[in-house]
Amino acid sequence: MIDTKALVPQLQKQVELLTEDLLVQARTVAAVTTFLREHFDKAVESGRLSQSFEEWSEDYLEQVAVSWVLSCVFVRFLEDNHLIDECWIAGEGDRGKLADGHYEIYFRSYPHDSDREYLKYAFREVGKIPAAKELFDDEKTPLWAVDPSGDAARRLLLFFKEIDAERGGLKRQFDTRETQVIADIAEKLAPQAQFLGDLYQDLSEHARKKYALLQTPEFVQQFILDRTLMPAIDEFGLKGLRLIDPTCGSGHFLLSAFDRLFALWMKPENGVNNPVVAAQNALDSLFGVDINPFAIAITRFRLLVAAVRACGINRLHQQSYAWKLNLAVGDSLLRGSRPMFGDVRTRILLQKEIEFEPVQKLRTEDPKAANDILDQGFHVVVGNPPYITVKDQAQNQSYREVYSTCHRQYSLGVPFTQRFWDLAIRKGESIKANAEAVSPSAGFIGMITANSFMKREFGKKLVEEFFPKVDFTHVLDTSKAFIPDHGTPTVILFGRARRPVGETVRAVLGIQGEPTTPKDPANGLVWQSIITQLDRAGVQDDYTSTADVLRETFAKHPWSIGGGGAVDLKTLIDEVSSDTLCTFIREIGFGALTRDDDVYLMPLAAAKRRSISDLYIQEHITGENVRDWASSGQGVALWPYNRDSLEPQISQDLERCLWPYRRQLCDRVAYGLSQIERGLQWYEFSMFFKQRYRTTFQISFAAGATHNHFVLKRGHNLFNRHAPVILLAADAKEDDHLALLGVLNSSTACFWMKQNFQTKGSSGIGRGIYDEKWETFYEYTGTGLERFPIPSNKPLELARKLDRHAVGLSACRADEVLCRWKAHEPLPEQLEIAQHVDEHLRLDMIAMQEELDWECYRHYGLLPDDLCYPGDDLPELKLGERAFEIVMARKMAQGQLKTAWFARHGSTPITELPAHWPEGYRKLVERRIQVIATNKEIALIEKPEYKRRWNTEPWDEQQKRALENWLLDRLETPKYRKGTKDQPELTTTAQMADVASADAEFLQVAGLYRGRPDFDVAALVAELVEAESVPVLPILRYKPAGLRKREVWERTWDLQRQQDAGEDVGDIPVPPKYGSTDFMKPDYWRLRGKLDVPKERWVSYPHCSTDSDPTLVVGWAGWNHLEQATALIAYYDTRKREGWDAKRLTPLLAGLDQLLPWIHQWHTEIDAEFGETAGQSFQAMLAHDAHELGLTLEAVRTWTPPEKTRKARTPGKKKAPAGEQDDA
Repeated sequence: MIDTKALVPQLQKQVELLTEDLLVQARTVAAVTTFLREHFDKAVESGRLSQSFEEWSEDYLEQVAVSWVLSCVFVRFLEDNHLIDECWIAGEGDRGKLADGHYEIYFRSYPHDSDREYLKYAFREVGKIPAAKELFDDEKTPLWAVDPSGDAARRLLLFFKEIDAERGGLKRQFDTRETQVIADIAEKLAPQAQFLGDLYQDLSEHARKKYALLQTPEFVQQFILDRTLMPAIDEFGLKGLRLIDPTCGSGHFLLSAFDRLFALWMKPENGVNNPVVAAQNALDSLFGVDINPFAIAITRFRLLVAAVRACGINRLHQQSYAWKLNLAVGDSLLRGSRPMFGDVRTRILLQKEIEFEPVQKLRTEDPKAANDILDQGFHVVVGNPPYITVKDQAQNQSYREVYSTCHRQYSLGVPFTQRFWDLAIRKGESIKANAEAVSPSAGFIGMITANSFMKREFGKKLVEEFFPKVDFTHVLDTSKAFIPDHGTPTVILFGRARRPVGETVRAVLGIQGEPTTPKDPANGLVWQSIITQLDRAGVQDDYTSTADVLRETFAKHPWSIGGGGAVDLKTLIDEVSSDTLCTFIREIGFGALTRDDDVYLMPLAAAKRRSISDLYIQEHITGENVRDWASSGQGVALWPYNRDSLEPQISQDLERCLWPYRRQLCDRVAYGLSQIERGLQWYEFSMFFKQRYRTTFQISFAAGATHNHFVLKRGHNLFNRHAPVILLAADAKEDDHLALLGVLNSSTACFWMKQNFQTKGSSGIGRGIYDEKWETFYEYTGTGLERFPIPSNKPLELARKLDRHAVGLSACRADEVLCRWKAHEPLPEQLEIAQHVDEHLRLDMIAMQEELDWECYRHYGLLPDDLCYPGDDLPELKLGERAFEIVMARKMAQGQLKTAWFARHGSTPITELPAHWPEGYRKLVERRIQVIATNKEIALIEKPEYKRRWNTEPWDEQQKRALENWLLDRLETPKYRKGTKDQPELTTTAQMADVASADAEFLQVAGLYRGRPDFDVAALVAELVEAESVPVLPILRYKPAGLRKREVWERTWDLQRQQDAGEDVGDIPVPPKYGSTDFMKPDYWRLRGKLDVPKERWVSYPHCSTDSDPTLVVGWAGWNHLEQATALIAYYDTRKREGWDAKRLTPLLAGLDQLLPWIHQWHTEIDAEFGETAGQSFQAMLAHDAHELGLTLEAVRTWTPPEKTRKARTPGKKKAPAGEQDDA
């Protein structure tokens, strides 16, 4: 049996190893290098590519690696299931001997070949079988384009031949038969071939992200085919029917459709008695295209297996001819034709002949086959298109030129929706090219796609310009259904390729999600509600409601498809006032957009460490820090502007900080133009709105959050795209802002916003979509918010109090207490007082927010009575004590509700009102509970998804973080450094611990941090410093993939330096971004990020410790490159005098070599005493000492750390816990 769970990660590792080997071949084998470079240049010339050569070649070589691994999987599957007589790679018993025999015979004939040639021979031999020919066809797979090394091929072969030491048989088996009876194979094969779908999705992590690889669950496929394929057969008949999945992935839709078509062809009335003919007839109706080569390879194999199963074939040799499969690797958005004038299909004009030759040689695309398929019209178009945005700029622009629906930062679901309708046959269209017969009716379309177009701005053209022109018949909200692996909320669309028919669209509107994760997703309560109610308009249950909605409703963006009365309530709120937010504001939007936050945004301490003046640092407000009427956080932005004029301006220190990313920054695109093409300085923000910065009062909000969070900011503030800013009229006073702030922070506003804005997946635990509705994140935009209706009355007084309390809370934060703390004052008592004040201010705010929510219900006309508390003794409210929470608690007690609301927010459900409340307040809350039970509008809003969560960081965690930051800041102070300003020296964590042991303030804070006074000072200092340090040498920072990216960055810097010197270097490629897996340790990724921006506190020098002090050697990261080199050389000289040999000194010289390019660049002053620059002096010293140690500069630069050795395990000794074992 196939153990998919164990097999997939093992095959992933083989792909990684093979990719690494192919990259070595690309660097060391001239013919491979030339081959790749020539084809890359042609791809760039064709206008379809804007990647760097390194990124493109790594992507391509991974495709080759995947092809090798998949080819081995295909052969092993055929071998183990006895579908071929011969055995080439491995097998059990006699078949294993057969494989070994073939191997031995081959090398007798070709003794100088390697396992690479043997595997290629095996692939070609299997490919001679007609039915398997296309699996290994030269023109169908990149398998033959680039060869791995013989050693890599041997490693791959041995992987598939590996023996299980315990069982004695093969470790990895592909036998899908429960018995060895060959006749059983027809029944057993197809279900087990599902493992190939898992391979498709998971074999390559990089490909999974690049192509958004995602399997469509079978129950979704079958449902969509029920509504498309079956009515199409009824309307068009079986003969000549064409179905396409233009984003076919591993072929799920095609396989399900094959089963149906084969069964129909085998019915007596269709006159086909031969199952082989029936299988071909079914295959003739199926077409698949995908941009991913290994997706098509897997689809090809799976369809082959499906045909074998259907025909009851025991051996492929029994199949005398190859089944014809209509599959092609290609970009469905740019290949083939589109209906244009008079619905005549016209070839997409973007394609250039120059494309054809390189992609055919690379075997990553089959343009002729793709065009032949996509030039037709289809009776059925089904699929699950990718949801990602397009990263490659050339590709992005090509799609924009072809598809009118591409708008702003569109997801691929948008052009693919348009493409699905394009591919469906029109009534009256020729059934085949140059044929007289025409289609009697329009084709059927069915798709599951991301629902992001419904509310996000990029969907506006699709909704308002495309959908009104076509007949889309059904809209099914599947965002609340549990669909495995679909973390993105989805919608199912059905339609016909014709003008709109009828005035309504059948809609299934979502109400709530699954109460618990269903064991069988096909029988999930939400999914069953959708499929059972779809054909019954006007029905509703707990999960969905079905309605025939006026088509014109779906011609307006955004869509609101909430069920259970949500649409009606939204309409009611909209009609309360003719005034919307747009009436009161002059501007709304982000204050600044860097388009490379990793470069500009950092902690204040990191900016100061880079010697950036306060003039070039600006407090920066991000959306994640806007919560519960306040904004927090100590992040800043590097500020390349003049404080007075706000014109672009840069200092020398700021330029040094930004220069390494200059090529990246120049390439930032806005309005379709690069930074330079827009006439901007390379170092300034991509967008900066001066007026939004200058204004005295600004309302900012969190653009991505589970609930609505608005805050009033005073003074000059910088807001990024995640914290857009609202500017009121120029004459608006503070009270005008506060009154509006109260409305925007209300539960009514939250309800309205969630009907009008798009979800962002969720933070749901273990669900992929979300556990409960209150967990779902939404994307709130300024444009959408302009339509929010504003009532004539507003909760000004409550908003004033809440704002005042929020300001008070900021002064109680643990980090603020530590900033104010003096050494002679008792720190624990001060923190305790702050915690007490923080707690009571927050409880007051919860109570006031509750009053504000109920006041707003009246202002919006949802309540005839005033249900606000009139007394001056408003009690504090704990979480769990609000009216809606008491309603929830009572339902929980009666077994009517299961929720994690209370547990997740650290509260206790109560069914009875607290006795300590004033009598008047108790009566009021009881009235509120009654209203929730009887007023359907209030009942809809008084739910956790619309009520403020007050989900704050627990005080203990806040205090722990503040104490840690204080300790780290303390360890950065000059007293902990060795040497002087002019002659800095490296130190060790042990030496820093010695200083800390005599530092009374450090010891007091550290005692609180550790929770005990008798802590190990040396261990604490080592722990803190090591977690905030990054090694000086790239070889110690990055894994191999990261090192390759680093090489590209270094080449970019060399070209920039040549450019600065006046040389014409042409177009400098944009270097690739790093990923978390490129770094050796998670801490390095945390401190550096995707652009490798240094934010660490110390630079470390592993493998450079002395025998007497083996602790980590570090230098302060606040030193410039010259100071770092000075400290490094001082340490080197000391170790050299102590008699260290070349082996121990080399990493220190390598560290100096890393610093020299920057010293040459930034420290060009000539030393009066030596008559040369510091860089020249250090360069000469490096050359001299390397020679003296018997090393070349290349040997210094290619130094690698010594391998760690594993201690021998004592026989019978218990295995240590994972964290205590030696590193491998």
